[in-house]
This record gives sequence, C-alpha cells and structure tokens, in this order.
Amino acid sequence: MSVFQRLSMVFKSKANKALDSVEDPRETLDYSYQKQLELLQKVRRGVADVATSRKRVELQIQQLEQQSGKLETQSRAALQQGREDLAREALSRRSGLTSQIDGLKQQHEALQGEEQKLTLAAQRLQAKVDSFRTKKETIKATYTAAQAQTQISEAFSGISEEMGDVGMAVQRAEDKTAEMQARAGAVDELLESGALDDVTGTAKDDIQSELDRLSSTTGVEAELERMKRELEPGGGQAAPQQIEGGNSTRQGQGEGA
Repeated sequence: MSVFQRLSMVFKSKANKALDSVEDPRETLDYSYQKQLELLQKVRRGVADVATSRKRVELQIQQLEQQSGKLETQSRAALQQGREDLAREALSRRSGLTSQIDGLKQQHEALQGEEQKLTLAAQRLQAKVDSFRTKKETIKATYTAAQAQTQISEAFSGISEEMGDVGMAVQRAEDKTAEMQARAGAVDELLESGALDDVTGTAKDDIQSELDRLSSTTGVEAELERMKRELEPGGGQAAPQQIEGGNSTRQGQGEGA
C-alpha cells in the first residue's frame, strides 16, 4: 500500500468519525420519510395522469359512437329516399369510425390495466410509508430517551468526580487540622513540664522551678494554718493577751535589774 493510499484511508476514517459525531439519526429518519412521501406523491400523480388519459379515451369513444349512430341513421334515411349512393357513403364513414372505436377501446383497456397496477402500487407504497412512519417515530422516541439517559449519566459522573475531589479536599483539611491540634497540645505539655522555655517569661532551669513550687506550697500552708487559728473560739483574743503578758514580764525584769 502506497503512502497516498494510506493517507486517503486515514482521511476517510477521520471524515466518517466526524460525520458520526454530527449526524442525528432522527434527522436522517425524517429525511428518508420525506423522500418516501415524495415518491408516493409521484406514484399518485402517475395514477391521476393514467386515469385522466383513460377518461379522455372514454369521452372520445362516446363521441365516435354518437357519430356512428348518426351515420347509421343517415344511411337509413338515404335508402328511404332512394339515395343508395348517400347510404353507401354514410355506411363507409361509419365503418371507419368503428375501426377507430375498436382502437380506442383497446387503448382504454390498456390504460385501465395500467391504472389498476399503479393504484395497487400506490396502496402498497402507502402501507410501507405508514409502517415506516410508525417505526421512525418509535426509533426517534427511543433515541431521545437514550440520549437523555446518557446526558443524565454523564451529569452524575461529573458530579461524582467533583464530589470525589471535594471529599479529598475535606480529608486533607481534616488531617491538617488534626496535625495542628496535635502540635499545639504537644507544645502546651512541653511548656508545662518545663522542657520547653516560654519565650514570654524568664528562663528557669528545672531546680529553680522545683524550688519555686515548694516555696509557693509552703506559703499556702502557712496562710491556711493562720486562718484556722483565727477561726478557733477565742483564738482572735488569745494572741493579744499573750503579747501583753510578755511585754509586762519583760518590763518587770527590766525594773529588777
């Protein structure tokens, strides 16, 4: 196979594919139906033309038969008047008309047979056109339904793909949020344990932190004991008397000295 032949095959295949993509079967069916209607119309016109010719022949036969009857009447009248020559002429003309009438009758029979054939063909063609019309509408309805289903399926497919992308984005966002929350929790734990220095406060080592904690605990315990003593009955006056007694003792000792 030559290069040009291969190129020709490629172009033809591309052209066929392009035609398939733009061809609408419904339009093709309507076009075929229209052509069949045109053919049926031609057959009907043919039947009408043959019927017209047949009718014209019938009229000619009637006219010739009338003329033949008139010539026969004239020949009888000529014999009654003793004009045999006129009677013979009339009968001679009548004989010629009879030949024409016989020829027209044969033509009439042929036209009548042709008319019957065309009428039968028109009836058969009409039945085929009606059957094709029913089948055409059925195919068109089926194609339209299939096309709608295809469009719906494609739409759902597109939605599914988009929802898949959205789901992946949501999953990534959730994973990132969980990671940030885990990091924040870890930082808080490190700050509370002292393993990570707080840049907003004074840097402390672990020993100093423990001493500060013990000091804070001791101060709280001392304050708690003081409040308990104050709340005991008479506890609020005992302390001042003891203090005054102590002062007197100290003064007596001083005077004795």
